[in-house]
Amino acid sequence: MLSTSTTPTQRRAAFRDGLESGTLQVFPGAFTPLSVRLIQQKGFHGAYISGAVMAAELGLPDIGLTTLTEVAQRAHQISRMSDLPTLVDADTGFGEPMNVARTVHELEDAGVAGLHLEDQVNPKRCGHLDGKAVVDTATAVKRIRAAVDARRDRELVIMARTDIRGVEGLDAALDRMRALVDAGADAIFPEAMASLDEFAAVRAAVDVPILANMTEFGKSALFTHQQLADVGVNMVIHPVSLLRIAFGAIERGLDALLETGTLDSQVPTMQTRGRLYELLDYEAYNAFDSTIFTYTGR
Repeated sequence: MLSTSTTPTQRRAAFRDGLESGTLQVFPGAFTPLSVRLIQQKGFHGAYISGAVMAAELGLPDIGLTTLTEVAQRAHQISRMSDLPTLVDADTGFGEPMNVARTVHELEDAGVAGLHLEDQVNPKRCGHLDGKAVVDTATAVKRIRAAVDARRDRELVIMARTDIRGVEGLDAALDRMRALVDAGADAIFPEAMASLDEFAAVRAAVDVPILANMTEFGKSALFTHQQLADVGVNMVIHPVSLLRIAFGAIERGLDALLETGTLDSQVPTMQTRGRLYELLDYEAYNAFDSTIFTYTGR
């Protein structure tokens, strides 16, 4: 009712099991605590908490302006509302190796099942924009080692993201991924792969689970889940999709309100009050305290 009935360690173990299951794990991006409930109800394997989305919700570009406190708070708000494992974007770890260690502790306490750290320099850029710069391999390795050493719950998944493909090419990316796995990364997030063949090359290069980022308007084509599974991808995220869908609908609604003075034309596409209350589980609150819930309509 008020929050998840599972422990963070249980959700982390489920995440690890899913990554090793041979079934592609599909994680839509949850941009609110309510949206993660819907993701769970629809039967997805988990939910992704995007740094780009958290920045956008604050009205900021995705260039490293969000703080660890803001990310940990949002990660906690989302993770506590679902039995699904959550994977959170931890950017570059918010500083040097000691900052990375603290980031791991804060996000562990937030209840996430996993986090990923990237090898960009600060200020970072969205992974599908031009003009990125990455740190050297030694610095990238130090970040991952710091995260792995700081982890208190051995079930927490530490994933390494590399953006080097868009800077130095695929061969450099494969070398970087191997080094990150050697540093202790449980999984690899190869950002901005250009083709299915490149994902296949990543699969051949490392022996840990790999993630595909299917973000709209990015460098990668929007491959189907079956195509990704066929080349050995273990997990796919759709990080900003629900936010884009929601804000597309919001903008259309505002335009209609300006043009007609009413939202009557938009009502057929809105979530009903009854469906919202169902998603919020009002009935459970009513069972707890019968003075709370009085709505019986649609």
